[in-house]
Amino acid sequence: MSLIDGYDRQHRDLRVSVTDKCSLRCAYCMPAEGLPWLPSQEILSQDELIRLVGLAVQSGISSVRLTGGEPLLRTDIVEIVHAIKSLRDAPSVAMTTNGLRLTELAQDLATAGLDRVNVSLDTLQPDRFAQMTRRNQLPQTLAGIAAAQAAGLEPVKVNAVLLRDVNQADAADLLAWALTVGVQLRFIEQMPLDPQHSWTAADFVSVSEILAQLTSAGFRLIAQPRRDAAPASQWRITEVPAGITPVDSEPRLGVVASVSDPFCGSCDRLRLTADGQFRSCLFARKETDLRTPLRAGASDAELLALMRLDLAAKARGHGIDEPGFTQPDRPMSAIGG
Repeated sequence: MSLIDGYDRQHRDLRVSVTDKCSLRCAYCMPAEGLPWLPSQEILSQDELIRLVGLAVQSGISSVRLTGGEPLLRTDIVEIVHAIKSLRDAPSVAMTTNGLRLTELAQDLATAGLDRVNVSLDTLQPDRFAQMTRRNQLPQTLAGIAAAQAAGLEPVKVNAVLLRDVNQADAADLLAWALTVGVQLRFIEQMPLDPQHSWTAADFVSVSEILAQLTSAGFRLIAQPRRDAAPASQWRITEVPAGITPVDSEPRLGVVASVSDPFCGSCDRLRLTADGQFRSCLFARKETDLRTPLRAGASDAELLALMRLDLAAKARGHGIDEPGFTQPDRPMSAIGG
């Protein structure tokens, strides 16, 4: 039986947070001093996590993305990838990471079956990177991206969030770099997912602003037809400024306009947090506890019934642009990307 909500959306994508811990302190994600981490006894064990993922796969999930926090901080992350890829009707497995540990783990992850990797990188300026992440580790991130490419985790995608008056002017430099090293860049609009900070629509840099910057810099972009439930809109790059030689013969740019052009109507994503909470939407104000009944001996049928009950209450959209919108109580590092 498939995972279908009250608006007839079939869900095929599961985002699984394996830890809430992170090795960076990105300004749009958490405060400089970090956040109280979840107690270790509340984190799903590998066996518990695989059981829940397996149930979701049996119900039609065909794509799993491992997130955090920073998923590479979990010491059994390679074993988790292998276990998911060993499931019957194994899904594709991707990962979103800050890249700091990819130099040591990329090849092992590829061997375990990891299909794809997205690396977060918001600027190529060392000082700005240190300002935004509160860590001076840009070289390690770049080395991690190169290691992922060398391990065959391609196409490597790079996620960039532009903040007004911080790295807003970095769009063209990021795209030029991405084209010359052969990674696929995706600009993602900043979303109201940090309860430690207030947020207004004026705070974020919209996709239309980003595209205008790139056009002014000499890039020619042609919009491509949207692919079903994919979060990123694709733009084909047909012209580049002088001095840039793209590695790919058909370079593209991805943009995720979650705020200015939401794609909720075709959303097929579900989320499982590191402490075993099931969420039907990134912006949900409620979640369903699967960890407690799992540890109390619940059957597979009972756990699936809880997932479907949560899914049945999924809203039509995230409601960011609606009066009375309230940010989730949990920060992004606890929810998972």
